[in-house]
Amino acid sequence: MPKGLLFASFDFSGAHEDEFHDWYELEHIPERQRVPGFITCERWIGDENPKLAVATYDLDTVSVLRSPAYLAIGGANLSVWSKRVTAMCQRIMRYEGEQVLPGDAVAPAGAGGLLVASMNVDPAAEHEFNEWYNTEHLPQLAAVPGVLCARRYRGSGERTYLALYHLANPDVARSEAWRKAADTPWTQRMRPQFRDLLILRCKRYVRAGV
Repeated sequence: MPKGLLFASFDFSGAHEDEFHDWYELEHIPERQRVPGFITCERWIGDENPKLAVATYDLDTVSVLRSPAYLAIGGANLSVWSKRVTAMCQRIMRYEGEQVLPGDAVAPAGAGGLLVASMNVDPAAEHEFNEWYNTEHLPQLAAVPGVLCARRYRGSGERTYLALYHLANPDVARSEAWRKAADTPWTQRMRPQFRDLLILRCKRYVRAGV
């Protein structure tokens, strides 16, 4: 069965930075790590905007998010601390999805950067969009030096599609090899079909003093 993904991103410029990171590291992540079916829990910070926070959670399946163990800590059952901190943040996107390609991969060890691409697509172009992504776009970006893992998802929320690229460092996505892989004639033909495009460039979060 395909692996699942929970993705969350915030602008936390309205929160107290120390408290935001304490909440994430001391309560929010540990709560989710204890839920059966959560595999990896990773945190990222915007490479250019240090007030952008991203969290990625690999799941055995996306159905983990409907399990009693997760529902006991999510949604209406968020902790008092979670409600306090998130009320001071601006949510950029929350996403739940099922891995389309390769299907069963989890986050690799040692990544220093992450690029996130999420979008909707014109329904009339959706068949070609998926063919392009599966047969050209994702494989070509996966082959760029410094790309450790490339995965794409289909899910629910304000955007249907999401791709995650784990990178040796954030500069991989600025390299000439990346540019060439991402700018083909087929890609140029597909871009006008994108809707609600969101690109996030991140570096791994490292807790101060660690």
